[in-house]
Amino acid sequence: MIEEARIRPVARTDRTGWDCLYQGYAEFYRVSQTAAMRDTVWGWLHDPTALQEGLVAEASDGHLIGLAHYRPFARPLSATTGGFLDDLFVAPKARGSGIAEALLAALKVIAIQRGWSVVRWITAEDNVRARALYDRVASKTQWVTYDIKP
Repeated sequence: MIEEARIRPVARTDRTGWDCLYQGYAEFYRVSQTAAMRDTVWGWLHDPTALQEGLVAEASDGHLIGLAHYRPFARPLSATTGGFLDDLFVAPKARGSGIAEALLAALKVIAIQRGWSVVRWITAEDNVRARALYDRVASKTQWVTYDIKP
């Protein structure tokens, strides 16, 4: 159990810890991911012209134990901007400690500061543990997601 963690924006000095977490995230979802792919995402997180941003959860010992990647998205029907949570991951040793909820709370503060109308995300239907949290802190929508592979 993690006693305390600090939620903050991802920094360039976080690369090693972030890399470990993001690789764990890919493994959790059984997605093949290469170091080059992580390099691309890391670049987006530090490119001021890219939309992607990130938060990390840092344990009191300095190790990273969680991450969240998010970005704004246009909502034409409501003529507003929302925030989309692309990735949320907590290291296995820190699960159940409130880190995921703390990352979501920090993202909610960002959404309020930026005037976003909603924060939205998707998760796997069988991600039961995460869905228990999501059902507590958010509202499940009626929307069904589809993908077209170009």
